Amino acid sequence: MSTEGDGIIFHNPMAGLPLSTPVRLPTPLPSDRLQGALHQIQGARGRFAVALVAVHALKASEVRRLPLAAVDLVRGTLTVRRGNHTHTVYLDPITMGLAADWLHERRRTWPMAPNPHLFITSQTAHHPTLIPVSYLGLRAAFDQIGMTPRQLWSDRVLDEARVSADTVHLIRLFGIQPSTAMKYVAAAHPDKAFPKIR
Repeated sequence: MSTEGDGIIFHNPMAGLPLSTPVRLPTPLPSDRLQGALHQIQGARGRFAVALVAVHALKASEVRRLPLAAVDLVRGTLTVRRGNHTHTVYLDPITMGLAADWLHERRRTWPMAPNPHLFITSQTAHHPTLIPVSYLGLRAAFDQIGMTPRQLWSDRVLDEARVSADTVHLIRLFGIQPSTAMKYVAAAHPDKAFPKIR
C-alpha cells in the first residue's frame, strides 16, 4: 500500500501472477451403454454414421460433409479433409461392412442422385444446391441409442488413451491436436505425470 497526497492506493499482491484455468477432463461412458448399440439403430445410413464416430472418432460435422469419394472400399480407407491437410482413417472390418451396406442402399435408393455427399436423404439426394444431410437428420441415429455424437467421440478417444498413454499414437490415429491428446491421456492416467505440450 502506498499513499499519494490525501488518497490511498492499494496494490494487489496477486497482480502479475499467472492463473491457471481449470480444464474439464473427459469422463468415459459406461461400457454397457455401448454394447449392442449398433444393433439398436434402424437403417444402414445411421449405423455407418454412428460407427464412424464411435469407432473412428470422427466429429459429427465431419461425417455430415464427407464426400462420396472419401470412401475407398478396395483399400479400406476413408479420407477426411481437415483444413489444408487430410486424415486417413483405416476402416476396421465391422465399419467396412457397414460402409458397404450403406453404399449398396444409397445406390439402390437413389441411383441417379447428383448430390456428391456420402450421406444423403430423400430431401437432399436431388436438392438443387447439393446440400449435406442436416445435423438433425444425422443426429436421429444417435438418439436411437440415447447418446450424443460428442459423448461417443469423447468415449472413443478416452478408451484409446486408456490402452495407450502415447499421445503421438492418439494424434496419428484420430488426427487430433496434441493438446487434446494430452488432455485425454491425463484423464485416462490421472496417477501419472506427463510433460506439458507447448
